[in-house]
Amino acid sequence: MSHAAYARTAQTTASPREIEAQALLKAANKLQDIVNNLGRTDDEFAAALLFNRKLWAILLSAVTSDDNQQTIEVRQNIANIGTFVLTQTAELQLNPQREKLQPLIDINCNLAAGLSGRA
Repeated sequence: MSHAAYARTAQTTASPREIEAQALLKAANKLQDIVNNLGRTDDEFAAALLFNRKLWAILLSAVTSDDNQQTIEVRQNIANIGTFVLTQTAELQLNPQREKLQPLIDINCNLAAGLSGRA
């Protein structure tokens, strides 16, 4: 089975929580790659931030949806984190600073761990 076919199969059999965890880890890895590789271009920095911003926009949309089954408290907590992430991401898009990426990486990794039951 090809790698692409395996990835599609894994995605169709994974739970929504696991898919969200995988997406958060992918975003964290993109950001971590910018931190680790100082030779990365501004375009690569911007692309990693854009991926993170789009992901969090989707997560915020889902958490604020009327049909979301989570408690109000959980939804509010995720919304608060999402607001911080989007604000921080926008600031970094205007003024890129590698040293300010770590909180975003940590948030994505910690939330992914919680979604995967590894918290």
